[in-house]
Amino acid sequence: MLNNILDNIKKKSLKERFLLVLGILFFCLYLVLGLFIIFMNNFPLDMQPVYRVAFGVLLIAYASFRFFRIINDNNN
Repeated sequence: MLNNILDNIKKKSLKERFLLVLGILFFCLYLVLGLFIIFMNNFPLDMQPVYRVAFGVLLIAYASFRFFRIINDNNN
C-alpha cells in the first residue's frame, strides 16, 4: 500500500506534488490551530469557553475534510 502511494506521488507533475505538499501543510495548520484554540487557557480573544471549543472543533472538522480530499485526490 505504501509503495502504491509513493508510486502515485512519483507519477505526479511538479505542480501536483507542490499542491499536495501545500494541502498537507494547511491540513496540519488547521489541525494545530483548532487544538491550540481549544486547549489554550489565556486565549487573547474574549470568547466564552463553549464558543471557543465549538470553534476549535469546527477547525478540526475542516482539517479532517481537507485530509480526506487529499487522500481522494492522491488515489487518482
